[in-house]
Amino acid sequence: MTHIVESTAIEADLLVIGFGKGGKTLAGDVGRAGQRVVLVEQSAQMFGGTCINTGCVPTKSMVYQGEKHTAPHLSGELAYAAAVAATERLTAGLRSANLAALESIPSVTVLIGTATFLDANTVQVGSDAGAVTVSARQIVIGTGARAGTTDIPGLADCPVAVTNVELLHQTARPERLVVLGGGFIGLEFASMYAAFGCSVTILEQHPAVLAGEEPDIADLARSLLAARGVDIQTGADVVDVQTVLRPGAAPMARVQYLSDGQSVSVDADTVLVALGRMPNTSALRLDRAGVQTTDKGAVVVDDHRRTSVPHIFAVGDVTGGPQFTYISLDDYRIVADQLSGVDEPRRASQRTAVPTCLFLTPPLARVGLTESQARSAGYDVLVAASPVANLATVARARIVEQAEGMMKVVVDATTDEILGATLWCHDAHEVINIVALAMRHGITAGALRDEIYTHPSMSECFNQLLGLLA
Repeated sequence: MTHIVESTAIEADLLVIGFGKGGKTLAGDVGRAGQRVVLVEQSAQMFGGTCINTGCVPTKSMVYQGEKHTAPHLSGELAYAAAVAATERLTAGLRSANLAALESIPSVTVLIGTATFLDANTVQVGSDAGAVTVSARQIVIGTGARAGTTDIPGLADCPVAVTNVELLHQTARPERLVVLGGGFIGLEFASMYAAFGCSVTILEQHPAVLAGEEPDIADLARSLLAARGVDIQTGADVVDVQTVLRPGAAPMARVQYLSDGQSVSVDADTVLVALGRMPNTSALRLDRAGVQTTDKGAVVVDDHRRTSVPHIFAVGDVTGGPQFTYISLDDYRIVADQLSGVDEPRRASQRTAVPTCLFLTPPLARVGLTESQARSAGYDVLVAASPVANLATVARARIVEQAEGMMKVVVDATTDEILGATLWCHDAHEVINIVALAMRHGITAGALRDEIYTHPSMSECFNQLLGLLA
């Protein structure tokens, strides 16, 4: 049941704070086992968590809608507005489905409001309708993370400066978008907005974007973005954001930055602040519960996701670790083992070969070590690398007219063990899972090379690619 309640008190076996992947899955499991569960979510617009509402799902929907925008009769502005509407419908449906899944469990109560610890077993949930006090034997914190802040002069007062969450709901496409930050969020938004005909400039303080990727792949990705109209300025130290008021027109921003010691400015209708993320813990008053946090506000957890208070756990982005939905889901499994008391519980340190993906067009996915990382670690390596366009076996990329990109696999020359892979190609977010599975279970590069794959598919790339090992 969902409640906005007046002052009262609830006793629960488990209290979950946050409707994200780890928390909601755990609440459902424990509730279906007949235990009393209370799940608290601050906003009715966040049922299902960041991924469904402001992260993975809406951004990838916008990427997909941008890839579809090829019809000459539909302007970029109209295509963008249609994409936003389609994305809103998608996320609204998922929110409803997530809430319905928990509402169907009689022993689960969903409260809407802000959770604040009173002590190590008690949380007050406040809302416009009043407050409810929840006491629980076990508590799981899964409040996620939010966009980071910065003290750039003028930015906080600029009316056209937004976070990724706000930009996703902006129905009017900006003509000129300036992105502060060249990380995953910044690059994904830059790519998708360029697809809708927006003029995009990325300002990155560091010497390079995608600095952690293979240099040849990073260079190709940057070249592809540039060819699509994205202006990437690295070594750009933003010093000021000025709001420019225009009679009869919406305000704009003038972003000033230093490049090689020279002062440069760029104008924008919208400024996207994509300078990292910070844990959502400030309102929780964790000090009252004795829960330790880092200097950045992340909840400190051990290998079993247990906090400094034994009956309080934390899962997902709020722990300050890798911010991926699938990590939150694995955190759920770890905590579920702790609550059920299995003999050999899962541990976070057991996680290996965890893949990542940057949803450009085509997507860029990676798992394990890059070539330089493997060599630095002392491995004698063999490397298979090829532009997608040179792989005759990958007909699928040509069929969908997306033959850009490159594939690279790094292998231990002694054991034939796969050490890592970088796949920048159509469906890389799917194909990388095959490599990750092989790495986790000791499947060699030779075995992967000689497997039977469906045709035409992207996974059959391994038949040819791994034959290039040298």
